[in-house]
Amino acid sequence: MAHIGLHLQCDLLELDEELILDYLHMLKSKRKTPFDIFFKHTVYGLRYLYRIFDRTESRVILPSIERQKALPVVLSQQEVRLLLKTPKLLKHRLMMALLYGWGLRNYELCNLKLVHLDLERAQPHIQQGKGRKDRYVPVCDLLIRGVKTYLQAEKPVEYLFNGQADKEGGFTGISTRGVQWVMRQARQHSGIKKQITAHTLRHSYATHLLEMGTDIITLKDLLGHGHIETTLIYLHVARVSRALPFSPLEKLYPQ
Repeated sequence: MAHIGLHLQCDLLELDEELILDYLHMLKSKRKTPFDIFFKHTVYGLRYLYRIFDRTESRVILPSIERQKALPVVLSQQEVRLLLKTPKLLKHRLMMALLYGWGLRNYELCNLKLVHLDLERAQPHIQQGKGRKDRYVPVCDLLIRGVKTYLQAEKPVEYLFNGQADKEGGFTGISTRGVQWVMRQARQHSGIKKQITAHTLRHSYATHLLEMGTDIITLKDLLGHGHIETTLIYLHVARVSRALPFSPLEKLYPQ
């Protein structure tokens, strides 16, 4: 924090609100990335200083530091159709169909066991998702038929998608790297130019559900999010029509 004292030539604990904000504004106005980092560390340093000396009133005036969040890459419905039909192997097509159709994370797909499917009730049980949150997801008849066809053809044991046996010869699920390999191959052969990962299909699942009329609270539960703020990001990418603003008096006294 010595740079502030040297620049303003005074004791840091004697700085008033105007001097602090002027200095921070000067730092923020320097657009280059090193100064952005310098700005953040200056704020963090001042917060620490004021906490040590119990200067609560000084801490209040410091700006909040928000992480920049890039919007997720989302496929169009046409691109999803193209991607799902690209792989030659039924196993690979089904893996991508579940990532999109159930909104799964990569590791959730890898950990999916046969006992979790519950196809009779059409309500697969996704266990121990992020934050150790279990959830149920709805499934359509198309996916049920696809899973049953795959089970009859491949006859997997324990895991829906088996990986290599462990050192003791026990069953394991496919690795997350294996899933990403399938995604890379599908993207390459589909001709889609967007950067696609397994999580892209989950982003597309969430965005398309919003566009199809699913409310944000239901979507939060389907995705297994712990906080609604995480789900709200999809409002920025979904093409959801909004009603024109109006005054409530228009409804009280219609023309």
